[in-house]
Amino acid sequence: MNDDIDVLLTETRSFPPPAEFARTALLNDPNIYLEAANDTEAFWMEQARTLEWIRPFTKGLEWDAPHVKWFSDGTLNASANCLDRHVRGAKRNAAAIIWEGEPGDRRTITYWELYRQVNQFANVLKGLGVERGDRVAIYLPLIPECAIAMLACARIGAAHSVVFGGFSPESLRDRINDSECKVLVTADGGYRRGQVVPLKRNADKALEETPSIRHVVVVQRRQGSTIQEAHTEMKEGRDHWYHRLMHNASAQCEPEAMNAEDVLYILYTSGTTGKPKGIVHTTGGYMTGVAYTTKYVFDLKDDDVFWCTADVGWVTGHSYLVYGPLANGATCLMYEGAPDWPEKDRFWDLCERHGVTILYTAPTAIRAFMKWGDQHPAKHDLSRLRLLGSVGEPINPEAWMWYQQHIGGNRCPIVDTWWQTETGAIVISPLPGITPTKPGSATMPLPGFSAALLDIRAKEIDVGGGLLALTKPWPSMLRTIWGDDARYVETYFTKWPGRPDLYFPGDGAKRDDDGFYWILGRVDDVLNVAGHRIGTMEVESALVEHPAVAEAAVVGKAHDIKGQAIAAFVTLREGFTQSSSLRDELREFVAQKIGAIAKPDDILFSADLPKTRSGKIMRRLLRDIAEGRALGDTTTLADPNVVAGLKDQYEAQES
Repeated sequence: MNDDIDVLLTETRSFPPPAEFARTALLNDPNIYLEAANDTEAFWMEQARTLEWIRPFTKGLEWDAPHVKWFSDGTLNASANCLDRHVRGAKRNAAAIIWEGEPGDRRTITYWELYRQVNQFANVLKGLGVERGDRVAIYLPLIPECAIAMLACARIGAAHSVVFGGFSPESLRDRINDSECKVLVTADGGYRRGQVVPLKRNADKALEETPSIRHVVVVQRRQGSTIQEAHTEMKEGRDHWYHRLMHNASAQCEPEAMNAEDVLYILYTSGTTGKPKGIVHTTGGYMTGVAYTTKYVFDLKDDDVFWCTADVGWVTGHSYLVYGPLANGATCLMYEGAPDWPEKDRFWDLCERHGVTILYTAPTAIRAFMKWGDQHPAKHDLSRLRLLGSVGEPINPEAWMWYQQHIGGNRCPIVDTWWQTETGAIVISPLPGITPTKPGSATMPLPGFSAALLDIRAKEIDVGGGLLALTKPWPSMLRTIWGDDARYVETYFTKWPGRPDLYFPGDGAKRDDDGFYWILGRVDDVLNVAGHRIGTMEVESALVEHPAVAEAAVVGKAHDIKGQAIAAFVTLREGFTQSSSLRDELREFVAQKIGAIAKPDDILFSADLPKTRSGKIMRRLLRDIAEGRALGDTTTLADPNVVAGLKDQYEAQES
């Protein structure tokens, strides 16, 4: 089978780092790439030494492919690296977390205050019988107690398993049971688009079938409300109010000396088989990766206000809302709610009021902002912003350009980052003081990381499309899948038989003449049209270039002659209306941009697209719709009603 991918879309725009930004950037010497490549192990050992170690390591990489260890004779504590070393110095009274709830309530927590609260909750967990090596489930809205609970687990050597607060009771149940969590930390509720999400009620339903749970700690979303206490069901002996436990807890808790290879956390990610994979990250390597990438990808300075908009239920929130920024002593903005509540300018209001300097968000959010209109960011002073980031999926060139112009004021570098739950940290990204950027390209692997574009025989492709591979181990990579090491090996290290040293992330990519990488999306989503293998991202990008289109998702459907035909699901920008003439115009527009072979056979206009709660488009469900199959699992969708409505609409169009 040939897994090369046809390259159809050409992007020629390029932007060098702004001169003033490059002059003051933490990294502005291109030789860093060469130095890291010459001795990658020594480079990572140097980065690891920026952390505070209890027992310094002498070992670097131990690689028995596909299993890896880094810094295995050293001990450290992740919580101490995020807190203790800062409270001993100048950061003691600096803001660690600036939090805003969706209704507008606010809290600012200094490093000293965060340190004390983490120590207290660590002692609370100990009092509930949590010991080193135990697992603790966290099911919370995006409130500071998320970070407190995570860091408290790390402090006492318990592994945390954060479950996104939007997931169903069944999803929570399955994750608790897979890792046999002893304690669950949840809340009486959270806010989303003005509605209260009943987390405790959902948790109670999950706990009907979770025999490993001994205790449940419940955070009051609005602290100090006796009315809320009275209206929240609490099971005697099992359930405990967070604020009551914290009241008498000591603020002194010595951090456990954790081996670098001890488990820090388990985070579940969806699998093609339907059973979520418990991705295991360990302490030393993970902390090395996130501390290094946070500092240099975002050019993090002491006076920055860093806003990663992700929830801690996703790896982006773990790495770039909690562990990476706090390890660097950063001030982080944390916002609980929706970007369009109560108005569509909420993000820009937050940026203005809190003086955000670094914004890291997802392409799906950027395309939503485009759809809502330029007038919303235009109402606000965004001049404090100095760096923009993109994460979660490939960003369309036109969305990249809109982001640069309307949010960055044509002055902010954009770091388009590629990585995964499994990689732990950013792998491919510009360094904003060094790397020229191209709209839609994640550019090149960061110093210390090694990637290649391969065909199915593991032959390297210098220019063109193929399979993305990571060719050398890196410290923050996953160590296994919890309880299923055979699945770890099968999923990530068997794409090229006999080459267990090659990690396959599941993505296709292309590389241009400058050696820049363009992520084309999951290989599972590649279209096979009349003998051509076409990446979904290229067709979607062409559609989004049209001024009427805010967002697009394309899938293949069975075709008697071509093998597959292209079906496109399109969301229009405000001010445009669907019509048969616009449908024809879009089909011709794609043909002009990237060739007649990529012209969609079907175009369906939709008010929204089916997305996971992290914002990724569920193309699997769109394929079910296009091919007339029964819909698959929809439990991870942000809004399951979207896909049902799309199915009815598509069937009506076909008839």
